[in-house]
Amino acid sequence: MSHPPPVTPLPSATALFNMTMTPVAVARPAHVSSSGGDDTADAGAGAGAGHGKHPSPDFKLPKLRVEIRDLSHPGAKHFLDAVNAAECLATAAQNVLALLYSSPDCPTTTLPPTRSITLILRDMPGVAYTTGSDLDSDHKEVHFSLGYIDRISPPSRRPEEVTGVITHEFVHCFQRNGFGTCPGGLIEGIADWVRLNCRLSPPHWKRSADGNWDGGYQHTAYFLEYLEHRFGEGTIRRMNEKLRIQRYEEKPFWTELVGRPVEQLWGDYAKKLEEDKKNGDL
Repeated sequence: MSHPPPVTPLPSATALFNMTMTPVAVARPAHVSSSGGDDTADAGAGAGAGHGKHPSPDFKLPKLRVEIRDLSHPGAKHFLDAVNAAECLATAAQNVLALLYSSPDCPTTTLPPTRSITLILRDMPGVAYTTGSDLDSDHKEVHFSLGYIDRISPPSRRPEEVTGVITHEFVHCFQRNGFGTCPGGLIEGIADWVRLNCRLSPPHWKRSADGNWDGGYQHTAYFLEYLEHRFGEGTIRRMNEKLRIQRYEEKPFWTELVGRPVEQLWGDYAKKLEEDKKNGDL
């Protein structure tokens, strides 16, 4: 989500945590669901293992920060109780990089120039969005609604939902966008595809071929997951790389990527869902 918010004054009760992250080896996909509230933990101690079958390489992370603009807000306490901020941010960043890029040692891996990410927790409408900071676009800000965190129900879902939203937004800090030409639905679909592959999808997400392929978010994420299975692991990674080196033009983009136009692929996906429904797999 990337729409700019209204400017709000800085509340008086503010906490700022600087976390300079060293590379952390984690497994992908990973869950972070610590119940501790210590966000001064040493990120170099490790971010925990998930249930992925592929170990994540060690990517050098940008500087990660957490800023809580109103410590008196109930959402602030829920956030600190739900996750260990250092582990949560480090794991989210490592998983995003592992899913979108080959390896820090691979000569074909060209990482984005993101130098820092600041997670800003504040009272605002909506859920979350990502933007460049006042410094430049290499310094990112992820704004996350304290009110939304407070409303997560049941409370037992807070660790997974908080981590899922942060993971989605961190994708926007690292993904490519075809020099600004990539459709918004595909941008958001890739972000939710990463969240899906980190096993952080909410229970209400459902596969559907209604509407257009670029409806965005989980609607497009499940389509991308179908393509990843059909054309092999690394398909979405190659998509991200194409968006690094060229502008998005729908017909050549898709035919060069997987040899077929996207509308044909969307039709194939719809047929697959119908077959799965008949077989009781959906």
